[in-house]
Amino acid sequence: MSSMNRTQTQSGTLSHLTLTFDRPMSESEIEFLRSSTNAAMALRIPSSVKAAYDREKTLQFSQSSEPDVGRLLSVLSAMLPREGRVLELGTGAGVGLAWIVHGVADRGDIRVISIERNPNNAALIGAADWPEWVSIMVGDGAELMKTLGLFDLIFADTPGGKVYGLEHTVAALQPGGVLLLDDMDWDRSEDPERIARLAYVRNQLFGNSKLCCTELALSSGVILAARKRQ
Repeated sequence: MSSMNRTQTQSGTLSHLTLTFDRPMSESEIEFLRSSTNAAMALRIPSSVKAAYDREKTLQFSQSSEPDVGRLLSVLSAMLPREGRVLELGTGAGVGLAWIVHGVADRGDIRVISIERNPNNAALIGAADWPEWVSIMVGDGAELMKTLGLFDLIFADTPGGKVYGLEHTVAALQPGGVLLLDDMDWDRSEDPERIARLAYVRNQLFGNSKLCCTELALSSGVILAARKRQ
């Protein structure tokens, strides 16, 4: 027997689906599930990430990154160099942080800092079972980041550091470091001010000679920017 949990976007389309089972699954049963699109999606969402999505209800937070962005974040986290450092701007419900931890796995040489402006949210998320190398800080990420040194991966998921103070975010990248931004698809918005902000971000990144950038038609729209080594 299985239980099913569905999470839907505001438009009503399925964002992710999770199945849990009360007995071990045989190889043939798992293969059958993989042949189903929705079930395959469920199998690709780790339990720690599922717990983070569930926290959205408690926090009444609906702006977490979509699973496709999370999986990309997880892959980038798995590629970190030895003694790598990760910065997340905007902890939210902890979804992005959970994807980062999933990618890092059981490495003990990585350090992850996530900055959340809302102290109540930070306290709730900080009480979850994170590895000891994860730190959650309270404050304005755009300001705190100036004092935290350089990072190999930055996930900027809040206006402070993503739109405002973007130059400080770029300056916090190690040579070879990667910056990930989501929600960059301006076709999803009809708000002129939002479209202007997204255009500003693109211009700042793609016009920076120190960066190598690409835009991915993935989920809510993704920009990846790597700081050149020379």
